[in-house]
Amino acid sequence: MNMVQEIETKVKTSILEALVRAKLVVQKVNISQIVLEKPNNEQHGDYATNIAMQLTKMAKQSPRQIAQAIVDHIDVAGTYIQKVDIAGPGFINIFMDYDYLTPLVPYILEEQANYGKHDTKDYRIQIEFVSANPTGDLHLGHARGASYGDALGNVLEAAGYHVEREYYINDAGNQMHNLALSVEARYMQALGREAEMPADGYYGQDIIDIGKKLAADEGDVWLHKPKEERLAYFRRYGLDFELKKIEHDLNQFRVPFDQWFSEMSLYEKGKVDQALDKMRTSGDIYEQDGATWFRTTKYGDDKDRVVIKSDGSYTYLASDIAYHNDKLERGFDQLINVWGADHHGYVPRMEAAIQALGYPKEKLETEIIQMVNLFEDGERVKMSKRSGKALTLRQLMEEVGVDAMRYMMNTRSCDTHLDFDINLARSQSNDNPVYYVQYAHARICTLLDKAETNGYAYEKYDSSLLKQTTSEINLLKLLAIFPQLVLDAAEKRIPHKITQYAFDVASQLHSFYNAEKVLDESQLEVTKARLALLQAVKITLGNALRMVGVHAPEKM
Repeated sequence: MNMVQEIETKVKTSILEALVRAKLVVQKVNISQIVLEKPNNEQHGDYATNIAMQLTKMAKQSPRQIAQAIVDHIDVAGTYIQKVDIAGPGFINIFMDYDYLTPLVPYILEEQANYGKHDTKDYRIQIEFVSANPTGDLHLGHARGASYGDALGNVLEAAGYHVEREYYINDAGNQMHNLALSVEARYMQALGREAEMPADGYYGQDIIDIGKKLAADEGDVWLHKPKEERLAYFRRYGLDFELKKIEHDLNQFRVPFDQWFSEMSLYEKGKVDQALDKMRTSGDIYEQDGATWFRTTKYGDDKDRVVIKSDGSYTYLASDIAYHNDKLERGFDQLINVWGADHHGYVPRMEAAIQALGYPKEKLETEIIQMVNLFEDGERVKMSKRSGKALTLRQLMEEVGVDAMRYMMNTRSCDTHLDFDINLARSQSNDNPVYYVQYAHARICTLLDKAETNGYAYEKYDSSLLKQTTSEINLLKLLAIFPQLVLDAAEKRIPHKITQYAFDVASQLHSFYNAEKVLDESQLEVTKARLALLQAVKITLGNALRMVGVHAPEKM
């Protein structure tokens, strides 16, 4: 249990015991029913609770009477509660004694990179994300999915979970045949032959480049091979080229994967038929009109779905069922899919599949990534100046840098649309949130270097001296909530809360720096304590930034 949890548990326990002493609890009340909120106005205390309003029916008294009884009977010994007030119709405002913050700075300085992390849990989570078709460049939607998926993995690991990141390679569908045909056409064109691109072909520059490279490296040898052999080679060549490019771009984006899982391997190992046979035994697979159907309506879908067409070919759903069965057979306790907005309607089918395979629906979570709108000079960007097509992940990295992308892609919940302003991301001003936060970290480093140069040391300091000013207290309170925030971000799958937290810490740091004199020869002991506080802020801010894939620079 972290510091904030311990303090809040003590406060809740004291309220519960007050209710018992006042004889207002006529049946068992769980401590979890006592909710503590942080008032927006600091004058209303550090915590507020509406428990008095919740208990009106049980206690058969008005909220004000119940609140007064709690105030009259509360024992604050050992709780760090300084005073308790009643507000409005029965809210209880709680003001804390900040002595509880005294051990915080030495604790953070001892924990270093581990501050915010929690004990390891025996619980395995797999996150499957990005999983773009290997037929072209990654776009901005993939960039946001990559930012979210990786940050979520980092947050879950900090919360103590075992996390595995996986990329599902869609290498078994018709798009691979179209890729091979596209490469074939570009290869022949590179050799000076006339060749038409397929109707559903891929027209990107990378396919042209593949064709030229094949022609340069291997000459016209493939013109004299049987078409089936030629297409099989071009398929493998194109797939390998595209995957290497995607992996390179994702590594540049600081998004590594533990596993690259091939869809084709499911067919090669007979896992698609195995999964469908498993569902046949439960009566969820049936034959009709020459096709094989999955009875998804049994699990709440609006209609049943085909898994094997009448011509004997498998649908995407068939391999997706086999893939999720394989995941679960690998022993993961929780599966998290990060999908684009265009996959929203696919979720009920996969939830049905999970249940038909014999697992509870809750084993699978799906996070939907909404679109990114790109703006430059106040106008929405639809086309790239260089390629005439949508900007790619690689191009935007070159334009604004990885830090700006990773930070700004995680400033909002993934299920809301995001406007990405290129001018703002490029700017080196406090209007740019990532610059603002990174500058706070660099500012601390500069000050600590200056302190060391001038002979200020904080190896021995008195952290109790850090409760003298409002700016110190606010900074300490903000540092204290970080471990709990990590847990909340992990459990609710909202890593953008870490990004927002980093901004809040930076803002509070700048306020503290502007309000207080840190290096003060006339107050040497206070100076030592404040230097230790700044070191704690540096550690916490750096840990938060790294959690969302952003560097914490020492100089800017």
